[in-house]
Amino acid sequence: MDNLYIAPTPTSPEVDFRFDGHSLALRGESYPENAAAFYGDVLARLRAYLAEAAPARIEVHIALAYFNSSSTKMLFNLIEALHGAAETGSEVQLSWYYDEEDDTILEFGQELADDFPAIAFRCLPVGAR
Repeated sequence: MDNLYIAPTPTSPEVDFRFDGHSLALRGESYPENAAAFYGDVLARLRAYLAEAAPARIEVHIALAYFNSSSTKMLFNLIEALHGAAETGSEVQLSWYYDEEDDTILEFGQELADDFPAIAFRCLPVGAR
């Protein structure tokens, strides 16, 4: 499967899904005018990759400085797909990055960790690896 790269814009994040290396990353801000349209292909490609991939170790890095409510739903769908893969044998390691002065993004990451227990979550301050 071909990798997926979408360059960031002022309202949409960088998407760098390197399927061949089992590494997925979202970085930037996410408040596109139509989040369902922006994330539609991203989710479709992710689901196709997960359907093809034998159980694997998948690394996910999400570093979003801001996201709106419609992006929240899309992020939830993306992480839900990863959770399904984790429940069927893949080892999914998700690093959730937050600004140390932004409790909202940290708390959202912590809620996701609670909602999707099959994923190994790490909440890390921006700049940590």
